[in-house]
Amino acid sequence: MASVPSSVLSERVLTLAESETLKMARMARELRAQGYDVINLSLGEPDFDTPQHIKEAAYQALKEGYTKYTPVAGLPELTRAISEKFKRDNQLDYKPEQIVVSNGAKQTIYNICQVLLNPGDEVVLFAPYWVSYWEIIKLSGGKPVPVYAGVEREFKPTPEQLEAAITPRTKFLLFSSPCNPTGAVFDRNELAAYVEVLARYEHVYVVSDEIYEYINFTHEHVSIGSFAQVRDRTITVNGFAKGFAMTGWRLGYMGAPKFIADACAKIQGQVTSGAAAFSQKAGVIALLSDLSPTRAMREAFRQRRDIVLSMLEEIPGIRANHPEGAFYVFPDISEFFGKTDGQVVIENADDFCDFIMNRAHVALVSGTAFGDPNAFRLSYAASETQLREAIRRMKATLQQLR
Repeated sequence: MASVPSSVLSERVLTLAESETLKMARMARELRAQGYDVINLSLGEPDFDTPQHIKEAAYQALKEGYTKYTPVAGLPELTRAISEKFKRDNQLDYKPEQIVVSNGAKQTIYNICQVLLNPGDEVVLFAPYWVSYWEIIKLSGGKPVPVYAGVEREFKPTPEQLEAAITPRTKFLLFSSPCNPTGAVFDRNELAAYVEVLARYEHVYVVSDEIYEYINFTHEHVSIGSFAQVRDRTITVNGFAKGFAMTGWRLGYMGAPKFIADACAKIQGQVTSGAAAFSQKAGVIALLSDLSPTRAMREAFRQRRDIVLSMLEEIPGIRANHPEGAFYVFPDISEFFGKTDGQVVIENADDFCDFIMNRAHVALVSGTAFGDPNAFRLSYAASETQLREAIRRMKATLQQLR
């Protein structure tokens, strides 16, 4: 097929980067098609099935005729359930009319950027950050302002760094906790220190992405919106994909000041309208019923994390962080830069991940896409057998570098 002239496509799409996680997943599929045994540790998707009682709720909803359009902001029973969940788990008082249900938390973040950003507005990003934050901000006309902390600080910026990044053009701070890609969890004291800074800048809103809330290995998940100083200007993003293994259900949500919620519903009404009816009915059951399957998944992820960390510690040159949530490790591999196996020279994290993919047939994601060119992201949302074999292959392959 003839190539399409670039002049046909918009500047918007031409300057948009391909998702690095999806790119690595595609490369893994291509190598598998060539007959290679590829272990894919690139995608942020639980390998567990959706709990049976949630699937049964969807079956029942279909039988009851929940196959029609839904209100743009969500079925009333789901927005009420989300409001109850926010009170129960997060000490957040978002009323149902302050909640918008979307086709995944990614759409929620897109909606927020579309309604808050004008050209040139700035968004402070704690870096490393999830790959799509950067591109969504750009698509919305905004300017990402990364605030970076390395592995030595468990990738947690200082309050002083946050304050230095704030300008009159700053519209909001965007971060995730537990964090994708690092697995870092911001505790109460750390969040309080950020809130002390934010209290001095009333024009700055906060967008807190808490999609990994239920995969938290500490004793407490703290929502920044529970602090009085920023309660009225915090937007809390969450969803069902990670904690309930519901990635394919495409169901996310947010709680926000009502004028922002109304604006997000307005945008969504012109793009996708409401999320699928039977998915929303299942979401009600997910939030309000027994969470023991979710807790079991969390404990399985904790065990896998410990296996991965213990094996990575045996590979000279890899400096692994100690994630307290999500299902990622984000090791620093800068000691390998400049080394070669005689054919390939590792100049950066992109080269490192390509080398591991092509030699060890293990799919990782370069930290460059997350704002850290010295690291890579490994997802341990895979079986213990796969994880052990993947790291064994990595160790053997890296021993070839001099």
